[in-house]
Amino acid sequence: MMPTVREAEALARELVGGIMPRWAHVRAAGRTAEELVQRAGLSERVAVAVWLHDVGYGAGIRETGFHPLDGARHLERLGIDDEIVRLVAWHTGAGFEAEQRGLIDDLTGFKAPEQVELDALTMVDLATGPDGTAVLDSRRIAEILSRYEDGDPVHEAVTRSTPFLLASSARAKERLGLPEEWPTIC
Repeated sequence: MMPTVREAEALARELVGGIMPRWAHVRAAGRTAEELVQRAGLSERVAVAVWLHDVGYGAGIRETGFHPLDGARHLERLGIDDEIVRLVAWHTGAGFEAEQRGLIDDLTGFKAPEQVELDALTMVDLATGPDGTAVLDSRRIAEILSRYEDGDPVHEAVTRSTPFLLASSARAKERLGLPEEWPTIC
C-alpha cells in the first residue's frame, strides 16, 4: 500500500505524536517535504517517507532500539509500499549506525533504496532541527554530535558518516535546484 501524504502524517502522529521534541522534528520535516513537492519537484513518495522516517521511536513498536530498523519492520508489517519501507530503513546514514550496533545484517535484509530518493530524504531530515527549526545540514550534524558522547553508537556513526551525509544532502539540493545554504537561504 502506498499511503498518501495525509495518511503518512496521521500514522506518524499516531506513533510519535506524543513524543516531544521528536514530533516537532517530524512535523516540520514533513511540512518541508510537502512544500518541496509543490515548488521543487520532490517526489510524493519521498514526502511520505519523510513523514514516516522516525516512526521507529514509537514506544509500542521498539524491538531493537535502532529506530530506522524498528520503523521499517513495523511499516512492512502494515503492508506499506516496499520503497517507503526501504527509505525509512536506510535513512540518513542508517547503515553506519547499524554497523556500530551490530545490526547491519538485519538492516541489509532491506534492499537499499534508490539513491536519488535517499538523498532527498537525508537532505530534509538534516535541514530540520530536533525542535522543528530550519537548520543548515552541517549545523544539524554538529547538533547531533553534541547530544551524544564519544563512544556512543550514534556519535561514532555520525562522525564516520558526516562526509557521506553532506554529499547526499548536496546532491539533493543540486537536483532540486536549491541553494547550498538551503533552508537558511531560499
